[in-house]
Amino acid sequence: MRNTERYIGSPLQTIYETHKRVHQRLDNLPEDAHRAYTELAEEGYTDYVALPVLFGETAEPGAAIVICTKREGGFSEADIESFRQVRDFLAPVLEVHALRYLARSLMNTYVGKRTSEKVLAGMIKRGDADVINAALWFSDLRDFTHLTESLKPEQVLEMLNAYFEFVSAAVTAQGGEILRFIGDAMLIVFPIDDNMCIQTACNAAIDAAIDAQDSLAALNHRRQRHGLPEIEFGVGLNVGEVIYGNVGAPDRLDFTVMGPAVNRTARLESLTKELGCNILLSEKFAQLIDTPSELLGQHPVKGIAEPQAVYALCQT
Repeated sequence: MRNTERYIGSPLQTIYETHKRVHQRLDNLPEDAHRAYTELAEEGYTDYVALPVLFGETAEPGAAIVICTKREGGFSEADIESFRQVRDFLAPVLEVHALRYLARSLMNTYVGKRTSEKVLAGMIKRGDADVINAALWFSDLRDFTHLTESLKPEQVLEMLNAYFEFVSAAVTAQGGEILRFIGDAMLIVFPIDDNMCIQTACNAAIDAAIDAQDSLAALNHRRQRHGLPEIEFGVGLNVGEVIYGNVGAPDRLDFTVMGPAVNRTARLESLTKELGCNILLSEKFAQLIDTPSELLGQHPVKGIAEPQAVYALCQT
């Protein structure tokens, strides 16, 4: 947001950088006035005051109170002093709300919205867990070990971020949630609940996988033009019951999913390179989706006694 035209040169930027109030008459603006002012002036407002709300011992601006009027003559100094007193009265309450918003935003960013809601609701003890059903996605970059040996660290990070970004866009659009980044791998869930039945979850997962692979071609074309290595990745898709909750040491927990369905999803992904197919499906998953698929045969899978039926999308 702070790189947008809406913010650059705005009164809020001034507040966050100077920690001082902004007072601007709107009935006599200069030609180069910021749109934050001109839009209000066009609506008939005559005066604008923005007051920083300082939080914590560092006295850094954590919020701002903005007050505008259409009254002829605008605000007097007595008005602004009254606003300042109201600001000081509200500051502790606003700080609590801002910290709560910050905590939720950080949790959403690091563990995902669904998981953050459970943690913030008090699901924080080792062993706290739910049993849920979900469509599962496990993806992994091709030749990542070789790339880390041959590329500079900043190039590796750039490639990882590009890969994570376009996969995230495809998954989020279909209602999925990235649960974990495991090096260059991603574990993603499409929970089956009141808002998403089992068929809907599986169709959402396969649509996201197809969208991600389709967008990869355009991304790799741009990377080729800039002399960057192409990104290739495989996806394993499965559906089943998983344990969703806290594991770890007493003072260091991880909120994740686990169970046979997760293991089989990861094993499917490991077969993608061997079978020359970027997307592989379990039999149950293939039976639940609308997109046509075909059986590639029974294949041995590490850790599972019997060979497993492996499906791929039909070639067009």
